[in-house]
Amino acid sequence: MSAAEEPRTSRLFNAASDILRRPSMRRVTRTLSALHSAVYRWTGGRAQNRKYPTMLLGVVGRRTGRRRTVPVIYIKDGDRFVVAAAYSGSDTDPDWWLNLRANPFAEVQVQKSTFHVEAAQADAAERPELWRRLVQMYPYFTDYQKRTSREIPVIVLTPVLRRRHPGRNPDG
Repeated sequence: MSAAEEPRTSRLFNAASDILRRPSMRRVTRTLSALHSAVYRWTGGRAQNRKYPTMLLGVVGRRTGRRRTVPVIYIKDGDRFVVAAAYSGSDTDPDWWLNLRANPFAEVQVQKSTFHVEAAQADAAERPELWRRLVQMYPYFTDYQKRTSREIPVIVLTPVLRRRHPGRNPDG
């Protein structure tokens, strides 16, 4: 993409993102997310923009107890995965983050590999560096942060061998 095309693409992307983050568009966003997840599974994760590594995050609904899966972009930090609970700069946290706060155990699919993880919000000491790396990979996070008064949470997903939580899990 040429330098002249970049600002135009950025404006179009931000306009679409601004529309999709509205509460009235949640049904559309969920449908697009489900479609993206289905294509991801079908292709073993090959159908994605290589600039923005994507995983499927499976969480347990805090109210329903049902498994919910969403595609999210991530960075690696050693054996951990790091994601931003940006919701396109909405003033509310995404449902998947609310669900993880209620039950931090989840499952991620990265291409064809599946991992059990435990989620935690990055602490104040590590957040700045993780946020910098997230923005470096996906510059739109900067625009998302400008849209909201909340500090966008940075979530660290650490692989676990088995669940330590006796409650419902995203496998079932």
